[in-house]
Amino acid sequence: MKLLKILVVDDHALVREGLRQVLKGLDEQVEVLEAPHCTRAFELAALHADLDLVLLDYHLPDMNGLDALDVFGREHPELPIIMLSGSVNPQIMRQVLAKGAAGFITKSGLSNDLLAVLRLVLAGDVYVPPELFSDPSVPQPDESEAGKVAPQLTPRQEEVLHLLLDGRSNKDISRILQLSDETTKNHVTAILRGFGVQTRIQAVLAAPLYGYTKSAPSA
Repeated sequence: MKLLKILVVDDHALVREGLRQVLKGLDEQVEVLEAPHCTRAFELAALHADLDLVLLDYHLPDMNGLDALDVFGREHPELPIIMLSGSVNPQIMRQVLAKGAAGFITKSGLSNDLLAVLRLVLAGDVYVPPELFSDPSVPQPDESEAGKVAPQLTPRQEEVLHLLLDGRSNKDISRILQLSDETTKNHVTAILRGFGVQTRIQAVLAAPLYGYTKSAPSA
């Protein structure tokens, strides 16, 4: 059984202890490192090059989540970061994901939901909270952004895109559309190229500007 190494960054000891207990529910053996602030988190990340994942609180005493993402992105670009927050703020969600976070989770969620997101991210995917596109408070695109010429996607690529908007992983997309994993990967790559972006999350954030909405085909 593979050993996972996860760094939990939160200034509340009880939250860190609670997350430590939840992380025991993963299917793999887990070693949990703890940091009460970003300074210590960066030290631990430098000392442990084999980190698999970071759970990062958005509100920390020495740095906010967006600034911390910048540092992790420069120093450890391949390390997936899941942002934690005590509030549901779609604008912050959008900013965090656009900065390169692999997911955003609220602390009010259920343990099983957190574990499902962790497994998704550890498998190499990104998690887009459903609140991002369902909450009416999410800022609408500027008029200057609206009306952009949509990328030329094939009908199959549009199906894949709708499933990406629904937060589906590549494995889910392959199963739902009965495609090979390689074919799904090729479609996702074509979608990224069409939107002129580099990551799945950037494509998900850009899609509404071109009129694409969250409407996945039936499984």
